[in-house]
Amino acid sequence: MDISKLIFNSPWYFILICLFCDFLAAAVLYYKNKKNNDTPKAILYSMFFLRFTGIGFILLLLLNIFLKQVTNETQNPIILMAIDNSRSMTANADSGFVKKEFLDQFNAFKKEVGKNFTVKTVLFGGKSKSEEINPNFSEKETDINNLFSDLENNYSNQNVGALVLVSDGIYNKGANPVYNSEKLGYPVYSVAMGDTNEVKDVVLQKINHNQFAYLGNIFPFEVIITSKKYSGKEVTVSIMHNGIKKGEQKIKITSDNFLASSNFTLSADVGGIQKYTINVSGLEGEKNTGNNSQSFLIDVIDSRYKVLFLANAPHPDVSAIRDVIANNPAYEIEFSLAADFKKTLKPYSLVIIHGYSNGQSLVLAECKTGNIPFWIIDPVSTDNLNGIRIGGSINKQNDAEPYLNNSFGLFNISDDLKKFIKDLPAIKTFFGTYSVGNGVNVLINQKIGVIETENPILIFSELNGLKSSVFIGDGLWRWKMRDFAEHNNVNLFTELIGKSIQYLSIKGDKSFFRVTSPKVINDNEAVELSAEVYNKSYELITVPDVSLTLTNSDKKQFNSIFSKAEGMYKLNLGYLTQGEYKYEAKVKINGEMLSKQGTIMVKEIVSEKINTVANHQLLYQLSNKTGGKLFYADQLNQLRETILKNQLIKPITYSTNQTKLIIELKWLFYIILFLLSAEWYFRKQYLSI
Repeated sequence: MDISKLIFNSPWYFILICLFCDFLAAAVLYYKNKKNNDTPKAILYSMFFLRFTGIGFILLLLLNIFLKQVTNETQNPIILMAIDNSRSMTANADSGFVKKEFLDQFNAFKKEVGKNFTVKTVLFGGKSKSEEINPNFSEKETDINNLFSDLENNYSNQNVGALVLVSDGIYNKGANPVYNSEKLGYPVYSVAMGDTNEVKDVVLQKINHNQFAYLGNIFPFEVIITSKKYSGKEVTVSIMHNGIKKGEQKIKITSDNFLASSNFTLSADVGGIQKYTINVSGLEGEKNTGNNSQSFLIDVIDSRYKVLFLANAPHPDVSAIRDVIANNPAYEIEFSLAADFKKTLKPYSLVIIHGYSNGQSLVLAECKTGNIPFWIIDPVSTDNLNGIRIGGSINKQNDAEPYLNNSFGLFNISDDLKKFIKDLPAIKTFFGTYSVGNGVNVLINQKIGVIETENPILIFSELNGLKSSVFIGDGLWRWKMRDFAEHNNVNLFTELIGKSIQYLSIKGDKSFFRVTSPKVINDNEAVELSAEVYNKSYELITVPDVSLTLTNSDKKQFNSIFSKAEGMYKLNLGYLTQGEYKYEAKVKINGEMLSKQGTIMVKEIVSEKINTVANHQLLYQLSNKTGGKLFYADQLNQLRETILKNQLIKPITYSTNQTKLIIELKWLFYIILFLLSAEWYFRKQYLSI
């Protein structure tokens, strides 16, 4: 419903004066003029009306009259229907009912609810997506907490009445969803699926292992086993590598609810990505043997990067960065106070200097002479910083929030990290005039208040083959704390520091053809490759076609062509099944055929196989905490009645005010044009003027 009214910005008597003058002028023109004596009275009255009305509109437009319009829009309540699309939903004996009868009943339920409300359907597993199609129960992970986060982001300002959550309550990824359920702000009505009865089962619950090992070293790993209702039995845990048994242990089950761990050590005697398979022997009466076996991959590398970390003084930033490096087995870190370090820099792959001052100028000079990459963090002096000059007083500082430079292209960071950078707390930076040199790549810029400046926080540069980086700011440790506070881990902070160190420490590839691909990837992630082609002047080109031949473990080949985009080549192979894949990429430049080979290991996600016992207690907690209620698969009619009777689920009316001058109304112009044109026509016909 729209409501309109006029607002007069002039005294009311101005309108009377305008209308009086308008009336007087029209009357003199048509009634006091002797030339009009022969004109019919009806024509004179018509012309008088047209003149009076047309000129009257023009005079009123000059008085700054406003038109205020109030638009009311009613938004129907939205009922969200979230369906667990993971494999555990059909892992029990009632899988046929879930796939057919229940889905038919649920679609009929949605149709009935849709008569009174707006219904939106969401399928979720490891991630959530809005779909209006039936689920296929193929997702290999379940993250209910991520579902709640996505719903909060996508429907934050909309009239959501309730969430209908169809799930077995099993989650194997993300935090406990009960903790974040209250943020939704509307009730969760759970539809409990699956079987809560515990059956006889031996489960290989988890394998704890490192991602890397070094050739010739011994690496440990831990196998965690649980069992139900098998007290007094014995199982054998065996390790297989390339078809050869590498070891085994026997475990005695001492209770019906049993949990035990076994520790193993193996020698990394073969380089490259190695696959190890852990098998737990099955027992009589065990129905689910799919969770008795798991594989894990280890990247066996034959070299480690040595990192020298120099600091002027102890600082929480130093500790935050050291933890990231120390926890990465690809790096060997040596720490020293800058004043105490007297060694040569030749053995090191990267030098990090925290709190750089002119006192470390000799260290910097040796890095440049020896072509050793360096990273300056939180400098106290602005002299001799590679790629950037800062003018002004170094004693004055700004509180600068970070924001991402979307054109950065030296290395890729995840979408989660890109989003997270926007939420990071401010750090202390120099107040002054920043000048960035040519060829410098800025990853993070400074945001002062609401102004996004071009002053950098984190830059990378490469001059004459020497890589370097500068982080301008104090308070990096706060980013680590924010990551832990929001995600209960520091994975995104580790990614930012780790990717930066990886870029700096790895020697540059000077070949004319380069291919980047993942070494290890899960089978629920799309496999993406990128390639770069350079001419003789080391300029990026995208003229020749780049082809790829992918070969799986059965020697079956698949041929693809890279697509060209933004100076590089990209190829999305989609989702690949578990196994080892070898690829060869080729490009022809100036009559010469160049090729690159590599290996991709696709790892199976087995989370949905490990636990198939439904957790209805979790669903009850979610519903109870949000003011909802728990229902079962045969209670959809009761659920529909509950939603219809909920007085809090009701339409919301939004009002929008819009005020503008009536002189801006185009249709008034056409009315005035019509009135004056009609008057002109009659005067031409009957008065010959």
